[in-house]
Amino acid sequence: MQDWKTWIIPAAIILVALAVFLSPSPSLAPEGDQFILYSHLPVMNITSPAFQHYGSIPPLYTCDGKNINPPLIFSDIPEQANSLVLIMADPDVPPQAGVPVWDHWIVFNIPPTVTTVEEGKNPEGVLGKNTSGKLAYGGPCPPDREHRYFFQLYALDTMLSLPAGSTKKEVEEAMKGHVIAKGELIGLYNRKR
Repeated sequence: MQDWKTWIIPAAIILVALAVFLSPSPSLAPEGDQFILYSHLPVMNITSPAFQHYGSIPPLYTCDGKNINPPLIFSDIPEQANSLVLIMADPDVPPQAGVPVWDHWIVFNIPPTVTTVEEGKNPEGVLGKNTSGKLAYGGPCPPDREHRYFFQLYALDTMLSLPAGSTKKEVEEAMKGHVIAKGELIGLYNRKR
């Protein structure tokens, strides 16, 4: 019989390699984003009649059009939710932007009874400050290539005691320990040059 030491190390290496290869791929969410921390929670649906998940965002909702927010539909909101948070972010910004993620839209303390967001209108709630420094929606405007835009919806068991103009970081910090469900819609956009 072959000595066990001659096969145990190669077998261990193969098992480790298989574990790495077969492990779930990391979330496509923006680096450092809170969304990946809540992967174990119930899922809400966030959709848009303007584009499909991983579909192209129409130019109307970008800097090449009217730069207004697309319509959104929320469903499967938990009954115990006290508020919703909506964050739109772009993780594909080039290094020269100086930030790892570009925040386009932040709205918190949205009533859980809100199930639709009308085109060009903020949902009822409190606006946070986006990376451009505005308390508003800022549409896709990628400078280099196709970017991904993450519309992330969170249901909370509380309201957030934050003022208008709070940053995404401040909102995410206040959300900790209060997220009870989440949902995500990803749109793509590449400017025509």
